[in-house]
Amino acid sequence: MHRTAAVAGQFYPGQKEALREQVSNFLQQNLEPQQAVGVMVPHAGYVYSGAIAGQTFGRVKVPGRVVLLGPNHTGYGAAQAVYPTGSWQTPLGNISIDSCLAELIIAGCGEATADELAHRYEHSLEVQVPFIQVKAPQARLVPVCLGHAPLQSLLDFGHSLGRLLAGQAEPTLLVASSDMTHFEPAESARQRDMKALEKVLALDAEGLYRLVAAEGISMCGVVPTVVMLAAARELGARKGTLVRYGNSGETTGDNAEVVGYAGVVIS
Repeated sequence: MHRTAAVAGQFYPGQKEALREQVSNFLQQNLEPQQAVGVMVPHAGYVYSGAIAGQTFGRVKVPGRVVLLGPNHTGYGAAQAVYPTGSWQTPLGNISIDSCLAELIIAGCGEATADELAHRYEHSLEVQVPFIQVKAPQARLVPVCLGHAPLQSLLDFGHSLGRLLAGQAEPTLLVASSDMTHFEPAESARQRDMKALEKVLALDAEGLYRLVAAEGISMCGVVPTVVMLAAARELGARKGTLVRYGNSGETTGDNAEVVGYAGVVIS
């Protein structure tokens, strides 16, 4: 099973050398990369949010295995869709799916299902892959595309995933893909997003879910972030650190209607 790139040349450069150069520039850090349990990174086009994603990935060591959790924007496929085997392609080449870990997740985590349809056109996971390929060329991937679900279902999935990974000898990085508030003035977006980020930094999965629902915060990756936070707790995570917050107006010059972006390291 092989997934070809769906948004190369749209969300990020479609040419190998141009993509490698841009990602490498985004990843440049003066700080020594640290061990981390997980990260939350944005998934807009690189011109808008690539720098924030790159700065976040640049802060952490990427081990040989990554579980990538993203929202389902397309509505296709299963609600908890695990890409089970084979490889994914980007202009940088192929990244292998860790089929053994994928099988364990499907067998032991909530309603996880082997499903490639949910992934076929989804951009939120694909745009993270070049960062992983540049940081850790030999890394293996388990992509999980998540649709809307009740809170308890998400917590059950996250706790089961965390316990599963805690029992593995090989370290795994959890990557939650999410943008923040959509299409609001920059200042109101920032105020709403900071409330949500307080919950993320406190590793409060339930609090994040309830806040986003109660206040109508249009954080498109709240579902994978809730799952990641619940799993991170099981893996012993104790804090989150905000790397950078920004919005699309920084690129477009239009602050009347922005999309917010944040990068967070969970350690």
